[in-house]
Amino acid sequence: MSELIVSISGVRGVVGESLNAEVALKWAHAYGTYVRSLNYGERVIAVGRDSRPSGEMLKGALVAGLLETGCDVADLGIVPTPTLQFYIREKSKEGVRGGVGITASHNPEQWNALKFFGSNGMYLDADEMEKLQRIISTGSFSIAHWNEVGKLRTDETAVQMHIEAILRLLQVDEIKRHKFKVAIDCVNGAGSVVAIPLLKELGCEVIQLNCDLTGEFARPPEPTPDSLDELSEVVRNEDADVGFGFDADADRVVIVLDGGIRCSEEMTLCVAVEHILSKKKGDVVTNISTTMAVDEIACKHGCNVIRTPVGDLNVSSKLLEVGGVVGGEGNGGVIYPPLQYARDGLLGMALVLEFMAERDKPLSELVKELPQYKIIKRRVEHKRLKSPEELKRCFERIACSADEVLNYDGLKLMWKSPKRWVHIRQSKTEDIIRIIAEAEDETIANELCDMAMKALLNSSGE
Repeated sequence: MSELIVSISGVRGVVGESLNAEVALKWAHAYGTYVRSLNYGERVIAVGRDSRPSGEMLKGALVAGLLETGCDVADLGIVPTPTLQFYIREKSKEGVRGGVGITASHNPEQWNALKFFGSNGMYLDADEMEKLQRIISTGSFSIAHWNEVGKLRTDETAVQMHIEAILRLLQVDEIKRHKFKVAIDCVNGAGSVVAIPLLKELGCEVIQLNCDLTGEFARPPEPTPDSLDELSEVVRNEDADVGFGFDADADRVVIVLDGGIRCSEEMTLCVAVEHILSKKKGDVVTNISTTMAVDEIACKHGCNVIRTPVGDLNVSSKLLEVGGVVGGEGNGGVIYPPLQYARDGLLGMALVLEFMAERDKPLSELVKELPQYKIIKRRVEHKRLKSPEELKRCFERIACSADEVLNYDGLKLMWKSPKRWVHIRQSKTEDIIRIIAEAEDETIANELCDMAMKALLNSSGE
């Protein structure tokens, strides 16, 4: 039986095994108790979910628990996670003190998760998540009396609020003038509820693929070049200008170029950084695993790149701290502060379209003008390591040859000539170890991955 995974991304597990209604109720009691401890006047919690079949069941338990602690609940229904986060931030002045998203994002459909947000729309940090765990371990829940139980209401305004906010940031008339033909693959997740009306507002012809809200994923929900073969075929056969593939909660988006050409999920952030820095100079924030093409793009514009550990909260918090102009992660997540400090696949899509419109060239030509590196990403099913030191011991021998070693999020080994790196880290949301390598040559990147995998297997005695 799988274990419940607890991290700053929330709590995640296989439904019917580690995650069930009882678990959801317990965490709802903890979160409601935590919000009450902040001594706000009004205590409204926004709740949204993706389209997974288990979502309605978990929402029922979650809402019951929140109401029982005396918090009111605004039920947004099926919405992308960035839509929920934007709603929380915008409505914080009206008494919304946080929110919970019910989504396992890129995980298979048997998984689900509870993601906890503060009143700024950002994930709870490690200290705040630790407070929730302490509340659970002590069982010190704030249970309301019969006349203090919270109230439940439905709010269907979140989607339109999110769309209008994105449109305010764009050169809408310029995008409309091009009448782009756009194919989207929403993996039957939550993304289509925003992506379709947003694209229509931008004057695009929309070709829909897997846009039903069934939660029955027609492909692996993590959008990668390998998982977007059907979208690639549609873009090619329909002569579309571009294709966009989302994960189940639409905080990530991956581009398919005109002609059906698939490119790395890293390219979404590269395009966004090039586009934003051409308009406004400033710091760029991304994680330790993201392509070094971002550094070259920033350098061209006279800007700095700041690296953080992997994770939406790590990047968005640093972006807020330094007043950066754009950030995100190489998994297709773009963070643009004028909208919000959260990964937003819908915004990422809109920025790519604006980039295409303003440059007035096919996206395939524009991408060729950006730095080109080969990045290889592998995942190895592996028991969760007990400590960071255990990971370091696995790779002591190969680390000796590196020109630079970073060890603040797993282990990243870097070499100057030829320019290349490999990053090995334990996933905080799955029982896997991720190995990511990048070089100018694909063969070298693959060799780095092979070297890391061999060291990992040798250390495990396999």
